[in-house]
Amino acid sequence: MNIAFITSEYPHKKLKLNVGGIGSFLSNFAEQLVSRGHQVTVFLYSQTVEEILLDKGVEIHLIKQKKVRAFTWWFNRKYIENYINKVVLSKGIEVLEAPDWTGITAFMKFKCPLIIRLHGSDTYFCHLEKRKQKKKNYFFEKKAIFGANHVVGVSNFVASKTKELFCYKKRISVIYNTIDSNIFKPNVSIKIKEKTILYFGTLIRKKGVLELASIFNKIIEKIPSAKLILLGKDVIDIKENKSTLTLFKDKLTNQSKENVVYFSEVSYNEVQNHISTSEVIVLPSFAEAFPMTWLEAMSMQKKLVTSNIGWSKELMIDGNTGFVENPKNHSEFADKILYLLENKEEGEELAKNARQRIINKFDIKKSIEENIKLYMSIQ
Repeated sequence: MNIAFITSEYPHKKLKLNVGGIGSFLSNFAEQLVSRGHQVTVFLYSQTVEEILLDKGVEIHLIKQKKVRAFTWWFNRKYIENYINKVVLSKGIEVLEAPDWTGITAFMKFKCPLIIRLHGSDTYFCHLEKRKQKKKNYFFEKKAIFGANHVVGVSNFVASKTKELFCYKKRISVIYNTIDSNIFKPNVSIKIKEKTILYFGTLIRKKGVLELASIFNKIIEKIPSAKLILLGKDVIDIKENKSTLTLFKDKLTNQSKENVVYFSEVSYNEVQNHISTSEVIVLPSFAEAFPMTWLEAMSMQKKLVTSNIGWSKELMIDGNTGFVENPKNHSEFADKILYLLENKEEGEELAKNARQRIINKFDIKKSIEENIKLYMSIQ
């Protein structure tokens, strides 16, 4: 098949972009499609230049953001629409996919069927975080979802919440986010840094980072030598308008501060190295759809403590693949981390179960087949 994707993020060495879960999912997915003989085009909008790149068989079109005096959003959407439709017709693209976030395809009409994949809209995350949303964001996202030929969610939780929030009556398919377990696998030759705890992902309130400060304070009381590594981009907190890292540090005790190491943006390979060398991974998020960070940690056979909210029950099995807990329960969350640090054999057994669950249910080979069936069904 000839398949194309619209996105605002995609990892490429030439592009200095902050790539999150959507970009990671899309690059892995696109490369797998190409390896199976499918043609893949990626339309990367809001760029500073207009250029076509080729990476691992994927054709990447950089679409330049146009500067106009008025109605910038309308002008740029029409420009993106026209650009994509020309390529759709010239290359014979059969199906087009876009994410729900910000509703980029609102007011666009394409020369082939459009699928919206629910990675988590602004509406969805505002609901989970109980914060006020801009009316225009809700409007654009609803317009985009209702204008698609089909909608697919990356978890049952995000699909059901989206139906509820947008009063969407049509069927939403569910195809889970997955990962290549042959790439994300345990590194048996690497030395684990004992008593090291890793958080990786954006430093932002909704990821539970501020709760992690209080959790780590409790861990230091029991294990003074424990280290916490924070790995990810720091952002301005939406409530207090300050650096999230600064707010995090303000919650730490003096003893805890000495045992925290922060790394900002690093390469994808460096992220994998930090995952491999850390003893326990902590992902205390309040708002996700079906997070790639969790899939990566599980596939790499790591001891893991996560939040227990919504989507968690579809991926983690408490006491089997690791532990889940509400991040606001600081003592209980800390106790589960402490258990993994102090009971190595039991923790390693949970980590093996986590990887096996990925292989059995969330390996990318299965989802590729499900997605191709979906694409073919809406042509």
